[in-house]
Parts: sequence; structure tokens; C-alpha cells
Amino acid sequence: MAKEKKQPRPKAETPKGFRDYFGTEVTERAEMLRKIAGVYHLYGFEALESSAVETVEALGKFLPDVDRPNEGVFAWQEDEGDWLALRYDLTAPLARVYAQHRNDLPTPYRRYAMGPVWRNEKPGPGRFRQFYQCDADTVGAPSVAADAEICAMLADTLEQVGIPRGDYIVRVNNRKVLNGVLEVMGLDEGAQRDAVLRTIDKFDKVGESGVRELLGKGRLDASGAYIDGVGLSDDQAGPVLAFLTSKAETAARTLDNLRAAVGESAIGLEGVQELETIADLLEAQGYGPDRIVIDPSVVRGLGYYTGPVFEAELTFEILDEKGRKRQFGSVAGGGRYDDLVKRFTGQAVPATGVSIGVDRLLAALREKGRIGGTVEGPVVVTVMDRDRMADYQHMVGELRRAGIRAEVYLGNPKNFGNQMKYADRRGAPIAVIEGGDEKERGVIQIKDLILGAQMAENATLEEWKERPSQFEVPRAQLVEKVRKILDGQGQ
Repeated sequence: MAKEKKQPRPKAETPKGFRDYFGTEVTERAEMLRKIAGVYHLYGFEALESSAVETVEALGKFLPDVDRPNEGVFAWQEDEGDWLALRYDLTAPLARVYAQHRNDLPTPYRRYAMGPVWRNEKPGPGRFRQFYQCDADTVGAPSVAADAEICAMLADTLEQVGIPRGDYIVRVNNRKVLNGVLEVMGLDEGAQRDAVLRTIDKFDKVGESGVRELLGKGRLDASGAYIDGVGLSDDQAGPVLAFLTSKAETAARTLDNLRAAVGESAIGLEGVQELETIADLLEAQGYGPDRIVIDPSVVRGLGYYTGPVFEAELTFEILDEKGRKRQFGSVAGGGRYDDLVKRFTGQAVPATGVSIGVDRLLAALREKGRIGGTVEGPVVVTVMDRDRMADYQHMVGELRRAGIRAEVYLGNPKNFGNQMKYADRRGAPIAVIEGGDEKERGVIQIKDLILGAQMAENATLEEWKERPSQFEVPRAQLVEKVRKILDGQGQ
């Protein structure tokens, strides 16, 4: 009789492109989301939590460089034939929600949403297939006052979470201005127009000279490979380069340069006028160029946005993996997308919004040293007698009712040293000890683990005697003494 083959054990490993988040990281993210939600709420936005799963049809095709509707997303087919997918952002679901419930929602509808999104793309360093987004959108407001408000709120949000003024800039542009430039060039439709758009999108990477080469005959990239150009003459490429390089020292001069770039184009001049209105509204609220600027080099989401676009960039320097200095870069972006709801209703519905990349913003705060320190664990009540568990649970209950984070050691209490090792691994600030002798005398031992660790590193014997880290106090003073020690550690 053949021996039955054992089933192989499953591998205990995270799927490629995903990762696990533990206590400190989860706590830091939750605190950031709380602060962001506070700013959004202050501005009058209401929370929305929509389904993580949408139909592929509802999600539409808005991911870049994707040919099939369900490419780039995690999709599956139901038995009845419908294709479903995990959401790849929080904006496409908003369009579906508004179209479905518009008769019951106020207009404009102002909502914020926070949560994970999923993209079935090739993972890389710092690039995961699941990540958090934090969005705020206004649906049903055609005025660019809604766009200006989003920019102001974005600046306030960055400062609220710990990015000081001077370490960020919110840059604003308008897709209509770019459309005007293309109109002046005579590139309303066609493959050449799309090639120009893709080239414009590379401005941040290759600069003015690189874009000039790519609009013309082509250029060598960093690897030495030759990239074919669009084939425009210098005269044809002129309006694009004038557009991309029109940023000046003041908003007024930038707007003048943009007017020159769009010439007589009606749509282009409309875009410049909208930018001027946004600049005036922001200035009236006290948002100067140290926080928000008109910047024509912002060309995000070329196929997605229909009007103003904006991007929040962190301007401080960090060291990359090779030790080279570079700016941290973008952590948020958004703009006006007036055609998204129209897919469902057949009627144009104006909308504008912003999305914050939570993981990148957390990484930025860690770079600045504003988060990432040790997180204080719970007070640990040790167990000296397993038959007296009710006494120890009573202690923990007192501490928790006083608002103090605490837990009873629930492992094997036989080895007291292991209990202290556990408290150390948990980052516990205090250990509470009550053996049989302490119980009889009505006292407890309270050990300041933070002070004890500091003294163990460099204290002399005399300092140990002058500044003890363990105290014997009456049992009735448990909460009072623990709180006093915690307050001292905080100082």
C-alpha cells in the first residue's frame, strides 16, 4: 500500500507587493488619519465609507497605461457573469455613490473618505499593491472657489499633521491652459497630440532641454538608449516650452506668461482666468506664495482632469538609498474632474477633490523625526501567584478606569524574569508587583522601568541609592503612584 503523501505546509509569507503593519505603524497612521479628518471636518466635509468592491464597469478605465478595463486592478468574475474588482482609488467609487444617491444628497455634496486601495501593478521599492488614501471632494460646485478651498485645506492639513510651513508647497495649474496650448499648436486630436501630452508629463524628470529634444527628433536617456521624439519643429514646440517655463517670481507675471502661451485660444484664456480667480481667493484668505503657488509644470493625470489641478510637494531634502541628496517630492494631488459622474447620469456634474498618500506622508514625518519614536506600552501587572488572578485583574481594572493603559501578564508566571522580559519587549513604562508578603502587609511594589533602564546604562551605586526606581506603596495608592511616575516620565 502506497504511503499517503503529506500535504506541504503553507508558506508563512506575505504575498508579493503587500506588507504587514504592526502596533506602532498602525497607531501612527490612525493618529494621522484622525488629524486629517479633523481638518476636513472643520471645513464642513462629511465622512463617507463606501464599498471596497465595485463593478469593473463602475470603476471604469482611469488607471494610466492600461489597455483592458480590468488590467491594473484585482478583478474576478461572478457566477452570473459580472466582473467585480477591488477599488483602485476613492474617487471612482464616489462618482458611483453620487450618481446612485444624488436625490438624497445635498448639492454640493462635500465628502471625505479614508481607507486602503488596491492596484494590481508591479511592486517595487516602497511601492505596494495595497496602500492608504485620504480624499476630500466637492461634487456639484462649478465655481473654482471649490478648487481654491481644496488647496487651502490641503495646506492646513499638512501643517496640522506636522509638516511646518517652508517644508511644503502646494502647486496649482489648469488643464484648460494646456488644452489652449495644444489648440494653438493645431493638435486637437490624434496620436501626435497624445505623444506631446506624454512628453509634457516628463518635464519634472528631464527638464526643459529634455522636453525640447523629445518634442523634436529625440534624445539619449540615462542608460544610453535613444528615445524617438515627436518630430515637431522648433516653432511648433515653442508654445509647449513657453507654457512649461512660464512660472515667474509673482503670480501676476506667471499669469501674463500663460496668456502669451495660449494666444487667442478661448479655452486657454478661460483656464488662465480661473487660475487668476484661484490666486485672488487664496490671497484673500492669507495663503501666500510661501504656501500655494501657480505653477504650470504641474501636469498630473492628463487624461483624468478637466480644469484646475494641484499637487502638494515636500521641499526638504532627504538622502536616497545611495546617499545622494534629493527632495522628498509629492505627497498629495488632485484637481477638477467634471466628466466622471457623467458616465453614470449622462449629465455633466462638476467635481473637484484631493487625495493624500498616507504612507508617503508618514514616511516624510519619519524623515523629519516627527514620528517614529518609541511608543509607550501598557503598565504590566505581574503575576506572583496564579491562584490570585482575580486580585491582579482588579488592579488592572482600577488602572483602566483611571484612563491608564494596563494589562495583566497572561503567560506562564512561573519564571518572574520572563515576565520582566515581556514587559521590556512591550515597552512597558511600569511593572506592578504583589507577592504573598506584599499581600499580607497591604502594600505593592511599583517598578519604574524607564528610569531603571536609564540607571542601568550609566548610573553609579550612589546614584542608584539616591534615585531608586522601585517603590513600595500602600495598595490603596496604586493609581496615584502609577500616575505620578507616568507624569514624571512624560516630562
